[in-house]
Amino acid sequence: MLDNNLRFCREDLGMTQKELGYIFGVSDTAVRSWESGRENIPLSKLIKFCNLYDFSLDYVCALRRGNISYGKFDADKNTIGKKLKEIRTSLNLTQEKLSDDCKIAQTTYSDYERGRTLITTNNLYYICKTYNISMDYIVGRSKKREIN
Repeated sequence: MLDNNLRFCREDLGMTQKELGYIFGVSDTAVRSWESGRENIPLSKLIKFCNLYDFSLDYVCALRRGNISYGKFDADKNTIGKKLKEIRTSLNLTQEKLSDDCKIAQTTYSDYERGRTLITTNNLYYICKTYNISMDYIVGRSKKREIN
């Protein structure tokens, strides 16, 4: 389960869980589960939230304390896959080692790198937390690789 500032961000916007649920096409119960960390918000919905309200992924996922305004961005599984491979090779890691470190099945991670599957928010979070890499960097939103 990832830590997150989703509730704080939503409240800062003066929005209810029901209103945020309406924007995402989900119930307020789903939003409550995301905010409590019981369920992980799908990456596509997290990106939509960050785009709509100008929050950084690192801030919403509690990887950094302050928000950085990047503006709107598009992220796709191919771009993310290329960044994941670039990071892994720059750290001199095999897919197996990174997968073991982050508790991800190696075949699943391989699908992320090849752009076959969009990485889950949870798996992206653990990669970023383990290696001090910015989520915003991985999705192509920031040029700054490290979180701090």
